[in-house]
Amino acid sequence: MANLVKIVRSAMPGTRVQFRREPYRDNGVRQFLRDVIAMANAAAEGPRYIIIGTDLDKKGAKRLKSVAQDDFSGNPSYQALVSDFVEPAIKLTYQAVTVDGKRLGVFEFGDCQEHPYMMRIDHCEKLRRGDAYIRVDDTPVKMGRQQLQEMFARKFHDSVSANRIEIGFPGEIIHKNIKIPTTDLTEMPSASARDKLKQLLDLQANFKDGGANSGVIRLAHTRLFGSDKPYEAWTPTKLMDEMAKIETKYRTDDQHFLFEANAQKLQLVVYNQSDEPVQDASLSIVFPTHEAFHVASQLPSQRKDGKYVDRRPDEIAGYPAVSMKDASIHVSNALGEIPTYAPVTVFDIPLRICVGSDLKGRRLGIQYSLFGRNLRSPAKGEAAAALLENWLARIAGDPLCPFLDRRRDIGFKTPNQIPRYLADQQHCPMCRPHKPLRFGVFQK
Repeated sequence: MANLVKIVRSAMPGTRVQFRREPYRDNGVRQFLRDVIAMANAAAEGPRYIIIGTDLDKKGAKRLKSVAQDDFSGNPSYQALVSDFVEPAIKLTYQAVTVDGKRLGVFEFGDCQEHPYMMRIDHCEKLRRGDAYIRVDDTPVKMGRQQLQEMFARKFHDSVSANRIEIGFPGEIIHKNIKIPTTDLTEMPSASARDKLKQLLDLQANFKDGGANSGVIRLAHTRLFGSDKPYEAWTPTKLMDEMAKIETKYRTDDQHFLFEANAQKLQLVVYNQSDEPVQDASLSIVFPTHEAFHVASQLPSQRKDGKYVDRRPDEIAGYPAVSMKDASIHVSNALGEIPTYAPVTVFDIPLRICVGSDLKGRRLGIQYSLFGRNLRSPAKGEAAAALLENWLARIAGDPLCPFLDRRRDIGFKTPNQIPRYLADQQHCPMCRPHKPLRFGVFQK
């Protein structure tokens, strides 16, 4: 808020700033859409502003006029109007700012890089689908065909094609396939504890009469739990209550089992083969869900001297963001700038997963999308994971690959070597991608 106050006090009308004395309201929607498109298309870097409640007098001094509170009530919803009528999407906020006792309104635009912005649908006879404006100095000007063509030409000249981006698993070549060992999830602490409780519960059900048979239950208890846990005295109802609390009680132990003791650490590599760096890059990955497929949403606690210890703040911050959306597991990570002809690892701290043995012999399709401010379109594709029995697993970079055997000592040394590796990958029967997988389906 303090930054907006500073901008209102110091800014003057220009390419990135517009003054308007009166709010747009319902009768000014056409002018509002025109001004938004013109500001978004302006040849400027960084955020842009339309300041409501201010103008200049004849001497060039600012005059302030308070904006009514109801202009911020969402009627009309300025953001919704932009979303409905303008494409591509524009990040726009509208908020009240108090300057010298006057309540002003400030429209703030995010960095607009997806030129040209234009009308998505008709608004009225004077503002039709395809109409585009650009702000020249402090005036909105309607763009003609030649101006639009020049803007498109600049966009593609200064941008990177998604076809020049290679994404895959790391190795001496970039792989689209990886082999991951599976884990017996019945050994998970909560599963083991639940099984023991169930055995004791079954014994109690079989020996309801007590008496001599209680000795059998005690022996079973000792074998299952040791002599220090008095479960044998509990009623079946209490045992079932305890079973219901198992997952909560053993949550930390389970997380350690899945994502520390049996974790598979997943890393990806991005290789930019264009002549321009990709700016403000971020990568998102989507996994299908399955009860035997686990992705850590955060790093598990570490076990030291018999106790669990929290991770350091830098470790927590370095782990990728994981969330559940639309019945899928979404992973995202910001990469910043991706240079040319230099493989870049996606995760500062590799993603941790654990796959149950119920999925052994299956293949898992993984979707990825790379976004960048100067990418013409997101670089999208699929990778695949073959889920193997633990003792059979070999991570990509398999020594049986003839190309890797021949060039294992070369590595990524010069830019002109790497495309040759990528070409080899297409011909190598060990490394080339398999037929496309249907996302979300575990296949044999």
